Amino acid sequence: MPPTIQARRKRPTEIKLPNAPTLAPATQSMGTLASCSTFAILAALAAVAPAGAATVIDQRQENQERRIDQGIQSGQLTGPEAERLQRQQNRIETMESKAQADGKVSAAERRKIRRAQNRASRRIWREKHDAQTR
Repeated sequence: MPPTIQARRKRPTEIKLPNAPTLAPATQSMGTLASCSTFAILAALAAVAPAGAATVIDQRQENQERRIDQGIQSGQLTGPEAERLQRQQNRIETMESKAQADGKVSAAERRKIRRAQNRASRRIWREKHDAQTR
């Protein structure tokens, strides 16, 4: 076989980038330390995740109440529509308070609250986009 064909078939086993820094042994141990600390942080966040679910519920409640207020100010919602939507938000807040009464919001309770929030969100949209104005 001619040498030019062999040269074309030969592939390097490692790819060297022209400006890539090389890691010294001390830097490699820092990388191990960083990955260990990253794992510890992720584990801590996983333990806190259920508590964060209440925060998501609260944030969504605030967002929906802001949408209702915006609809009142823009004239997209009439007084009775806004009152109905606000009562619906109050019922969801009551559901959330009852769910948190024992100190833990179960998955079933979160699902029930999320469904109620979904219904409320759809209703807010429908009321804001119907033909009625104040």
